[in-house]
Amino acid sequence: MADESAGPRSDPMDVFEQNSARSQSPVEFVRLTQAALLLVWRASRRGFLTAVFYQVLGAVMVALFVLAGKLAVDALIAAERGSASVGDLVPVIVLIAAVSAVNATAVSLQTQQERLLGELVSSTIWERLLDVTGRVKLEFFESPRFFEQLKRIELNAVIRPLMMTSAVLGLLGGLAGAVGLVIVLLTIEPFLVPVLLLAGVPTLLLTRRASITEFGFAVSATPSVRLRDYLRSVLSGREAAKEVRAFAADRALRRRHDDANSRYLDGLRQQVRRRQRYALAVALASSTVLAGSLGLLVFFISTSRISVGEAGAAVIGIRLLSARLGQLLDAIGTLFESAIFIKDLERFLSLSVSAEAQGTGSPAPHLDEIVLSAVSFTYPGSTHAAVRDVSMRIGAGEVVALVGENGSGKTTLAKLIASLYQPTEGSISWDGVDTTDLEPADVRRSVAVIFQDFMRYQLSALENIGLGEPDRADDEAAARAAAAEAGAADFLDALPLGYRTVLSREYADGRDLSVGQWQRVALARAFRRDAPLVILDEPTAALDPRAESALFADVRRLLHGRSALLISHRYSTVRGAHRIYVLEAGRVTESGTHDELMTLGGAYAELFRLQAAAYL
Repeated sequence: MADESAGPRSDPMDVFEQNSARSQSPVEFVRLTQAALLLVWRASRRGFLTAVFYQVLGAVMVALFVLAGKLAVDALIAAERGSASVGDLVPVIVLIAAVSAVNATAVSLQTQQERLLGELVSSTIWERLLDVTGRVKLEFFESPRFFEQLKRIELNAVIRPLMMTSAVLGLLGGLAGAVGLVIVLLTIEPFLVPVLLLAGVPTLLLTRRASITEFGFAVSATPSVRLRDYLRSVLSGREAAKEVRAFAADRALRRRHDDANSRYLDGLRQQVRRRQRYALAVALASSTVLAGSLGLLVFFISTSRISVGEAGAAVIGIRLLSARLGQLLDAIGTLFESAIFIKDLERFLSLSVSAEAQGTGSPAPHLDEIVLSAVSFTYPGSTHAAVRDVSMRIGAGEVVALVGENGSGKTTLAKLIASLYQPTEGSISWDGVDTTDLEPADVRRSVAVIFQDFMRYQLSALENIGLGEPDRADDEAAARAAAAEAGAADFLDALPLGYRTVLSREYADGRDLSVGQWQRVALARAFRRDAPLVILDEPTAALDPRAESALFADVRRLLHGRSALLISHRYSTVRGAHRIYVLEAGRVTESGTHDELMTLGGAYAELFRLQAAAYL
């Protein structure tokens, strides 16, 4: 039995955040940069190499432009002195034009290549994110921290990969361009180079500090962004529109939205001011170095240390090198900033170690019985057991019912039987095999389950039913047979495109269904799955009493000999079950057939008579 005096059950995110320190050592930064490069490389090797080629080509053109400038100045001086003709300038002018044209072309091609590569990187990240969210244990979806981290990743899943890709390529281009310009300047005046390079140190430190503040802002802003985005979907979505208007709730919800948005914008303003201060400091440092370099150049000319032609080339070189160093430092700064988010992404992707195996492909056996022995379950972060010391049996071909008030643990128990959760105490066995010795995926292959809050997929009717058996979702004959069993065939056949009609008015030629019709589609999804156990959690809540009575009267035929676990608030609908279990506060307080429970005269009999009296 669950110990209610014990502390709360641990959050599943705890183990993945134990080593989540956000400080970055140089070694850690290099590792994260390598991870970023590897991510881009895996997204598209050809795209990455093409982008690198364009960057290198642009860098070579920049170095050639400086040399062409020197040649042009020398030719002009020679022409002025009469030692050369103006015609000697023609090859130099052609060279400058050609270099400029190639450089402009490389920049244009690079821009589009980075756009494509960024989208490929983004797609790669989303694939890995969906691998985690699709396979991680269900208990993670009970953790608020899981959703906060997921939201942070979602907010950056498109922007950061594009920034990261541009930064990686900018780093390569800036480095290649800087190396070429450094070589040119070394041939003109070596002393200028260390002055320009050393000036980048304070800029690098300031940029690193700014990147750390950006991640801190992202963490603090996530709760406000989550609330704001949710309220936006409520205020602008079709599902909530009728209720919002019916209760005139738009102003209250809008106030909540505006408050959340204001909190986010206040934080953003503070962060922008911080980044502006860092940017101003970087700009001042860069301007000071540039002015000092030009001053040195004037001094070298006045002392005849370099010629006028060399000075002209040096001016161009200094300006271009300053720009390239700026590009290089911007790229490093973006990598610093992105590296912190990459580390956050790595922590989230590490949840894949808790992902469940795909299973053997063989369903769990159910030729005899499913037995629950003293099963208890507590949700992560809770101190209260949702299910306590429950023992029950579902025989092959039997219809077993769970009844009880809201919050009594019926749906949680159904999730345990379906192996969506594992008991915190006790055991569940299928034909004598404990589920701890089975893969959860194999147990689920033996279960068809429809919950009261079933999904209404904005997909075709065929897919809505076919997802009950995903590997054969496009089998229209099977979908039609399941729809006929669930009483959905008539209205689905009447749709404009039949079973190919999208069940949503938000799409062209789409159609929505009534609540009762949706419930029949959900039932068809359960019947579509060829599983030995069917779990129906309030499967007829939206049906009228006549339709509900007709369905349950024929439920054994519809099940084709399969076992069923029925959950319902209407006691009259489960009276034909082989066994009925009454739950109160997570415990089984009564069990037996309808007649046995009525003879017992307990809670079941009392509630059955109360419901029956409502129809008299």
